[in-house]
Formats: sequence, structure tokens, C-alpha cells
Amino acid sequence: MQTSPAIAQRLFFLDWLRVIAFALLVPYHVGMYYVTWDWHVKSAAAGPAIEPLMMLSAPWRLSLLFFVAGAASQALLQRNAGAGFVRQRSKRLLWPLLFGMLVIVPPQSYFEVTTRFGYGGSYADFMPLYLQGHRGFCRGADCLVLPTWNHLWFLPYLWLYSLLGWALVRGAPGWLDRLAGWLTRREPWQLLLVLPLPLMAARLLVGRFASTHNLVWDWYNHAQYLSIFLIGLLIARSGPGLWDAMRRLRWPALWLALLGWVLILGYFQAYEKFAPPEALRFAQRLLYGSLQWWAIVAASGFARQWLDFDSAALRWLTPAVFCVYMLQQTVIVLLTRVLQPWHLPALAEGLLLIVSTFALCLAAYALAQRVPLLRGALGISRWPGLRRPPDQARPGRGC
Repeated sequence: MQTSPAIAQRLFFLDWLRVIAFALLVPYHVGMYYVTWDWHVKSAAAGPAIEPLMMLSAPWRLSLLFFVAGAASQALLQRNAGAGFVRQRSKRLLWPLLFGMLVIVPPQSYFEVTTRFGYGGSYADFMPLYLQGHRGFCRGADCLVLPTWNHLWFLPYLWLYSLLGWALVRGAPGWLDRLAGWLTRREPWQLLLVLPLPLMAARLLVGRFASTHNLVWDWYNHAQYLSIFLIGLLIARSGPGLWDAMRRLRWPALWLALLGWVLILGYFQAYEKFAPPEALRFAQRLLYGSLQWWAIVAASGFARQWLDFDSAALRWLTPAVFCVYMLQQTVIVLLTRVLQPWHLPALAEGLLLIVSTFALCLAAYALAQRVPLLRGALGISRWPGLRRPPDQARPGRGC
């Protein structure tokens, strides 16, 4: 299969964007300890105070990860569109998933059943129940499903989407190229209006299909995350033109995303205790889907402008972020148990949780990369990125 040389670039800004997107998970999951939204353990100081700040990234942070993953998959398929791609993706994603479900995730479930369901047994008592798929941890109709993948749900979803992308590249490359060509012929501003349409349509499903993180019954999440994965693949397949268009659109996209955030916050606050008119609910969902894309355009555009360079830090962080992602939620849960008897102020405790989680996860990465079995189990490997032709100058890093 022949491809354009422009597709074979390395785009360092996507490497940086991936690092930043994964890093956002740590403060976000620490924040989940302090808000009223459902999470595995909760602080005694939990309340709505920081929920507007959480909503600043909640609509788009995971979509950004799938968008970058789609672009990265195109780069991998550029080098190997055969069965080797399936083997590589399966080894990269499924082995860490299995290790995570058996070793990393169980402490989260243990402290969840002790704090939410009143379980009094030890961790040694709990593990056989976890592995046997015990269904007795319930409060009314709310039952904990065991074993579980918790935050590692991203891995099976990405594995499935990667295989679907592989099937499209193998089975319909001409169709993908025509679609990519159609995108490159759009005026830059049209990208802000056309590409949110799949996400807007996906958001309309939220009233009928809740987010479950159940791979076989999660239609809303599949609609949004598969769409943004394929958009990332198409944009990477289109060459540098669309990345440059996103760079030019970074400021309009940022202001649109911020405006959307303010309007959505106002909507949720105004209709916190009673149902909104159906037309307004419909408009809010369309706006939410648009905000997802505008934030991704802004993040990609600013990264293209300011972060399109290689560095020693990038080469160290690129394989580290997957390991940090694997470990961070369990580390956060364990640290909350350690810090709870100290009764620290919520702000001081939250900042300590963020700093300590990064420090412990990066220290674990530094150790694990020296142990071959742990490298594979924690997904530590070189992320290949996208290759830049030698004659392509990168854009300036000014405003």
C-alpha cells in the first residue's frame, strides 16, 4: 500500500500532547476524591466547590487521548498494516490490562467495599472474592462488579478501535484517502463546524444510553470515542495541512471552548433541581459535543505552535506516561488512606496527593523500566510517534 511521504512525518507536538493529556488524569482523579460525583473513595470534605474547575476538562480530556491515539495508529499502520499491527496492539494493550486487573486495580475495589459497603475483611480475605467475581457488595440495586478494570477501561476500548482502524486501512484505503482529501479542501473555519458533528450526534445518545465503561454495552461512549479516534486517524492521514489549519484556529477554538464551558456551567446550575425544557436540553447536548472538538482543536493548535520539538525530557516522558496512567489511580486511592488520619485541609491535602502521586509513579517507572517483566506488564515501550521529513521546517514557537 503506497502512502504520501507527508503522512510519514514525526510530529513532536503530538508526543507532547499525549504526555500532557495523560498527566491531566492525576489532578482530575485527585479532584474526584473531593467532588460530589461518584468515585471509589470520597473525602469527608467532598462537595461541589471545585466541580466547575473539573468541568473545564471533563468534556474533552479523554476525547483528546483517543484523538491522539487515532493519529498514532495511522503512524503505526503506515509502517505495518499487516497482522503485525494486530499483534503489536494486542501485546501493548491487553497484557497490561490483564496485569492491571489482577494486581493494580484490586486495592481500589478493596477500599471501595470497605468504605462504601462496610466490608470488614482483610485484603487477603477480599482477593478470593474479587477473583471469583463475587456479586454480594450491594447497596440496593447498586452492586459492585468484580473483577473490574476501573480506570483501565481505556485499554480495551483503544484495542477495539485500533482493530477497527486497521480493518478500514486494509479494506478501504481509497475511501479513507478521499475522505481525508475532502477534509483538506475545507476552509479552516469549516473544520470548527463540520468535525464536531459526530460528537454532537453522540451527545444526543446520553439520555438513552448511560456511560457504563462496559465494552459490549456502552453505546454513548463508543459513539463519541470511536468518532474522535477515526477523526485523529484521518487528520494524520491527510498530511500537515490540517495540523497547520488547527494551529491557525487555536485562538478562535479556545474562546469558543471557554464560552461553551461557561454556558454549560450556567445550564447545570440553573437546572440543578428541576428538569429543563426539552429544546434547551437538546441545545446543551449539541453545545457539549461542539465544546469537545473546539477544546481538541485549541490544544492541538497551541501544541503545534509551541511544542513541535524534540528533547531529552520528551524521550524520557514518552514511555513513562503509560506506566503513570496504569498506576496513578491506585496510588491516589492508597495515599488518601494514608493521609486521612492527618485531617489536613482539603487544599493542602489535594496538592500533596497530586505531587506525591506523580513522584511515586515516576519513581516506579524509573525502577520498572529496568525489569523486563514489569516493562511489558506496565506497557513501557517506545512510542514511535509520527516521522517528519528532513526538509520540512517546523513552525515558529511564538504567539
